[in-house]
Amino acid sequence: MPDIPALSGVVEAVFAPDGPLARAMPDFEPRAGQVEMAAAVARVFEHGGVLLAEAGTGTGKTLAYLVPAILRRERVLISTGTKNLQEQIFFKDIPALRNALGIPFTATYMKGRANYLCLHKLDQLVDTGRGPPVHDVFLPIIRDWSARTDTGDRAELEDLPEDLPFWNEVAATADTCLGTECARYDDCYVTKMRQRAAASDIVIVNHHLLCADAAVRQNAYGEVIPACHRAILDEAHQLEDIATQYFGYSLSNYRVEELARDVERSLMMIVGDDRKARDDITRAIERLRDYARAFFSDLAFAHRGDRSERRRGPASIRSEERIRATVDSLAQASEAAADLTGALDIVQSTLALLVRLKPDATGAESVRLQPDDDDEEKRSDDIAALLRRSGELRDDLRFLLRAGDPEYVYFVEFRGRGIFLRASPIDVSAIVRELLLDKMHATVLTSATLAVDGSFEYIRDRLGIRRADEVRLPSEFDFAQQAILYLPLRMPDPRSDTFALAAGREVIEILKRTEGRAFVLFTSYATMRAVQAIAEMAVDYPILAQGTAPRSQLLNQFRETPHAVLFATSSFWQGVDVKRSDYRRTHRRDPGARRRSVRGISGAAGDPHAPTGARPPHPSSARPRRPGCAGSAAAHERIRAAVHRVLTACAGRA
Repeated sequence: MPDIPALSGVVEAVFAPDGPLARAMPDFEPRAGQVEMAAAVARVFEHGGVLLAEAGTGTGKTLAYLVPAILRRERVLISTGTKNLQEQIFFKDIPALRNALGIPFTATYMKGRANYLCLHKLDQLVDTGRGPPVHDVFLPIIRDWSARTDTGDRAELEDLPEDLPFWNEVAATADTCLGTECARYDDCYVTKMRQRAAASDIVIVNHHLLCADAAVRQNAYGEVIPACHRAILDEAHQLEDIATQYFGYSLSNYRVEELARDVERSLMMIVGDDRKARDDITRAIERLRDYARAFFSDLAFAHRGDRSERRRGPASIRSEERIRATVDSLAQASEAAADLTGALDIVQSTLALLVRLKPDATGAESVRLQPDDDDEEKRSDDIAALLRRSGELRDDLRFLLRAGDPEYVYFVEFRGRGIFLRASPIDVSAIVRELLLDKMHATVLTSATLAVDGSFEYIRDRLGIRRADEVRLPSEFDFAQQAILYLPLRMPDPRSDTFALAAGREVIEILKRTEGRAFVLFTSYATMRAVQAIAEMAVDYPILAQGTAPRSQLLNQFRETPHAVLFATSSFWQGVDVKRSDYRRTHRRDPGARRRSVRGISGAAGDPHAPTGARPPHPSSARPRRPGCAGSAAAHERIRAAVHRVLTACAGRA
């Protein structure tokens, strides 16, 4: 009987100079680091365990883990930190490998529930027949699209803004999902997505969906991702932060308003033309909204009202920030919180008047509407979901206000018009180990920035990894020759009123020198919009902005539009692959000219603290220093760590 070749040997042959990839991909270049990583992934797939792989930019780590995942011939879960990388893998890398390897395999691309249309909620809106004017605009568009789409993915709606508020009213969120009890369960796009994934060899998700799925896996309808025994987590350095978000507690004015809206809509459909019942519902919902407004107003004042910025005027208060919450600060909103809790009790009582608890065949109690009509089953499930949601909201409010669990950190987050009271676990290592690592035969965690000071000890501790194989691969790029790090002089504090204006001046000068063709990335939507407004008045290049269209459409527009500029936030920081011929020519033409051009930016931008029109300092006095080429690996580590700390601090302030 012939020996079965080891997976690692087969993988190395695929990456050989005369292998399948070289024959099928014109731009393929053999890279030692890529082969080393692919072999390491293959070994951990064969023998089990955890692999920590840091692969610098340009290594080609995506192909390095996709090839062994495909050749393994068993279902493999791939999770990314961003939707952009998800789309790159599914729409670009998977088709290329299917052609190169000549092996039949299936792949599914899964997003979070809220990206998909809920047919049940759409039916409710249509049946209600009444709503705000915005429904007259967007509801017909959604209805027409729902009859044509196979996936229900809102990214197909290229003409609608990505941040369209109306989408929240028809999105398939976990809170509103009725599961198998839903009348549209068989037609549900989430159900179909789950069925496709269960029949696929490669399942591509993102960390948000991975953590959200693990957090609700105990619910009968909560599980979306099919069972897998091998997982690859790309951009793994983001996993801890995302897990912290999903395994905590959160209450917001948006969440209360969504509950009020759904209760009002459902109950109005049930009571029909009964005026007294409609009046009772209206009073209960208005009371809930009034007390919610009072609570979040008190919460905001307790955490912002005594700050020095407040006394300088509302313009000085940033629209996006996080402030630590304590027992004393939350106590200032306790009276309003008691009123809100009481209002939730009244809503539950109003719901209870319309239902009765009736034993089913197993003896357990289930919710049934008192009227015995043809829609009783459907509507009773709606009421049961609303009762569950209102109870969970009230319980979360009580937990958050106590602020007494030492395993959590409590804070208030302000984001635009949203006010969020959150409690995040300080340590998610046990959660990640129990819900992810211990359930997998083999797990690969990879990123371009996974180690700290040359060691994986920090990431192992934070994610609960007891034992792991390790590999560190340097970047294929010579950053000293191929990149410039420009740090503007005399920039104001990011919390200052003048920061957006100063940043806008710098961005304008840089764009003039690059002739557009740039990503301008931010940690804050508010700052992004402010700088965008400044730049639009000063440059003639086409400007694209995150939120105005789906991400994939924005990237396509950027690639296809000469001299385009894209303003975006953190979701575009990573996982974006842009290759444009004009972009490459500009950077290869004369690196020295680029450096000479950059030297004049500070002088042209002027002093950000000076009034508009003030004379800028002489360029020679504002000349930025070009980072030197450190002569040792330790020096490179210190530079990288310093830049990482700066970026982390900026992100924390947002």
